[in-house]
Amino acid sequence: MQATSLRAESLLPQGYSSARLSDPDGLREADALYRRVFGYEDPAFSLNPNLLSSLCHHGGSSVGVFNELRELVGYAYGFAGLDDGQPFHFSQAAVVDERQQGRGLGRALKYLQAEDAARAGHREMRWTFDPLLVRNAHFNLDSLQAVGVGFLPRYFERPESDRILVNWRLPADASRERRPKPTPPPTLGRSRWGTAVAGDDNDTWIPLPADSTTVPAEVRSRVSELIAETLRATFDQRRALIGCSLVSDDTAAYLAVPRESLGREQEHS
Repeated sequence: MQATSLRAESLLPQGYSSARLSDPDGLREADALYRRVFGYEDPAFSLNPNLLSSLCHHGGSSVGVFNELRELVGYAYGFAGLDDGQPFHFSQAAVVDERQQGRGLGRALKYLQAEDAARAGHREMRWTFDPLLVRNAHFNLDSLQAVGVGFLPRYFERPESDRILVNWRLPADASRERRPKPTPPPTLGRSRWGTAVAGDDNDTWIPLPADSTTVPAEVRSRVSELIAETLRATFDQRRALIGCSLVSDDTAAYLAVPRESLGREQEHS
């Protein structure tokens, strides 16, 4: 493993370090962490060390975070993509050991990837997330200030794999001033889950369960269908998602704004 002196390392807890992983041992350790975090037992969902090593040599990213004992506790990888001839970096996955979550390691991993992507000449990074996972949505849209730019139904060609596509302009700056956002109206509640609610200044709010894992399966399924319909319409209207905030104990809400209000922050369609 080749140690790094990346600026993103300043985001790590004291005693933690990062490295670009391309050697077989490091990639096998990354695969074990990846499968453990996601609970994958089927070998089909394993990471392929040969493929990851090849990505590292051809514009991809493969970065790990280590604790004080040099144990791998975080890993992310990605690859180069094209959209109408325009290159970007796609972050396929970022995982953090469950015992290490809440320490900012996920944020550091994204910035480590961003530095690799920028070094390879990319001007933006993209990835996807589950629309019903509020914690991920808040991290992506509010903490990292990425922008939700598209809805991808059944992204992995299986049920419950709808995804939101986000775009992150590079170079990423951890000290960048946060985008000002309005406070979600308190009237958003369970009865509005999955529907679009007009806000001020041409904003739109899309309420959803604050924790979908606590919602009965039949309710979750119906809300997922409503959110899918609403997100399709939202992006068809050339709106973008820029935040996901808690409204109450049981409700959160996406904030959608007209794309033109964001300028160059998201140029692709």
